[in-house]
Amino acid sequence: MVMPTHPKTHCRTPAEGRDGGTNIPSWKFDLLRKHILDIVRNAGEYGFPFRDLKDAIRPRLKAEDITQLGSLGWHTTTVKLEMEVRGEIARLNAKGPQLMVLGDAA
Repeated sequence: MVMPTHPKTHCRTPAEGRDGGTNIPSWKFDLLRKHILDIVRNAGEYGFPFRDLKDAIRPRLKAEDITQLGSLGWHTTTVKLEMEVRGEIARLNAKGPQLMVLGDAA
């Protein structure tokens, strides 16, 4: 019996020398991407701290989405890294905590 396949999104990392990536279900990518863009957009030019991203997303999700996502922290980081590769968000070059702003492709 062949199991149905669900669409996947390939997620890469912007880190130098790290090839490959990971595939996650597209519904997870799309759900988290939408919230990340909204959070970062609302943060404005000063950026949003990456360390607070998971906690900012959690209250936006339904309980069943949180259960089906699995590790919210891992998936949030994976989606955020792919969004950096795509240019949808960018890291501010500043000392201290990593801050995210909208990228040129957003």
